[in-house]
Amino acid sequence: RPPPAASAPPLRSRAPAHRIAFGMPCLVSLYDCLRAWNNPASIAHKPWNKNSLDVHEYYYEKFLSAPIRPPSAVASSRASPWAASSSKPRGSFKVCVCGGAGGIGQPLCMLMAQNPHVSELSIFDLTLAMVPAEGVAADLAHIEKRCKVKGYAIDKDDRPVDKLEECLTGCHLVLVPAGMPRRPGMTRADLLGVNAGIAQRIVEACAKFCPEAIVGLIVNPVNAVVPAMAALYEKAGLDPKKICGITTLDVVRANKFVHEETGVPIERVNIPVVGGHAGHFTGASALPLLSQDPASAALSEERRAEVTRRVQEGNEEVWEAKKGKAATLSQAYAGWRFGHAVLSGLAGTPTEEFCFLKSDACKGVDYFASKVTFGPSGAEKIHPLGKISPDEQARLDEVRSMLVDDIKCGLEYAETTELSKGGMTPKSS
Repeated sequence: RPPPAASAPPLRSRAPAHRIAFGMPCLVSLYDCLRAWNNPASIAHKPWNKNSLDVHEYYYEKFLSAPIRPPSAVASSRASPWAASSSKPRGSFKVCVCGGAGGIGQPLCMLMAQNPHVSELSIFDLTLAMVPAEGVAADLAHIEKRCKVKGYAIDKDDRPVDKLEECLTGCHLVLVPAGMPRRPGMTRADLLGVNAGIAQRIVEACAKFCPEAIVGLIVNPVNAVVPAMAALYEKAGLDPKKICGITTLDVVRANKFVHEETGVPIERVNIPVVGGHAGHFTGASALPLLSQDPASAALSEERRAEVTRRVQEGNEEVWEAKKGKAATLSQAYAGWRFGHAVLSGLAGTPTEEFCFLKSDACKGVDYFASKVTFGPSGAEKIHPLGKISPDEQARLDEVRSMLVDDIKCGLEYAETTELSKGGMTPKSS
């Protein structure tokens, strides 16, 4: 056992320094222990080194509390993939971002290009985009990641099903931040009429070139567009659960707002948000289940109501702050988080995430946003809602009524068209 270094400050311990250096129980103060354990002469013998725990964590674990797991032993679906354990399987997947040159698309491409599961990234947009898709791809191709990046562009009158074979073939995940944002004076029917057609053209190409891929839609109104696209997939003999509405931003916002209200570390906050997506026309359909998280359950009724309001009106909050522009960066982050969960599952690590898809989680509606476990075959388990408070049950009844109308609009759209290899074909009367 090495003696204390000559230059080390004198120790006030009442036991030999080498015994303290090995963490042996001594009748000394915690202050003396910390000084001795920080002695440079004993640094090589500090038992916390191998577990990446600092001296305070080690001493707390050793003498004062239940064992603390080292960081590498803590698994979380919300953990950053850049810090993921090397023991977890790493995928080698092809991902396409449709609308990749837009306000959401560019930061989403940036995040996906850095994802350890992505080996190839296709970026698609129209030639009329302000930034060429090929330019976005060329820019991202210079970052020091293994991901191969390529851009594709077509004219607005071209059909993706005729032009995107190379772009989509072999894709495991297709993210679609596409469509027209809400404009002043637009109704839900107006927005659905435009964006369902845009989503249809992309979904049709996916059905032809990568039918087994998970298709994550960020296309408003999500509560109507997803049922429409899933119904078309099902009519074509494909799995409707491959079509997912990305509602993750509602969960992201709920986590952040509860963290701000409570001061609880953000990593320990995980608020379920179920129902629908908090879009411009359907905000109240997103229901945060604040009673199910210890941090938010401790809030007063007034503060919980405020968190719920902010989650449901999150888009308006950003819209006003941006002077009439939609949320893009936070939505890109949410899209990345959803994409990472899907890819982790495909790679063999079952991962939970929230999304809106064909579901039996809520009686009375066939499409619902809730917790889903993604695995090697995609959406493998839809979790039940669990225990909710009486107030949340009353709100859930209201959400169900809203979703019935939204889903009906989407299914009515699907009845007018069908997928074919040659494009969108009107259904004969």
